[in-house]
Amino acid sequence: MMGFSEEQFAWFGLTIGVGAFMLYMLFIIGQLAWESKAGKFGTFVIFLGLAFGMVGFVAKGIIQWVIEK
Repeated sequence: MMGFSEEQFAWFGLTIGVGAFMLYMLFIIGQLAWESKAGKFGTFVIFLGLAFGMVGFVAKGIIQWVIEK
């Protein structure tokens, strides 16, 4: 497909695509905190609760990168 192997296409989708989606989700969470006038602590709690699942995905990528080296 467009000169890419299936492995390259899957790598691109899982790293670049999901990474871009995660950045967009952080923007949405920030907008939610701004519109709700959550304050500093409320914004921290919103980010902690809604963005904590992303930490596992990022940790997985870092662990794979460290193991491969």
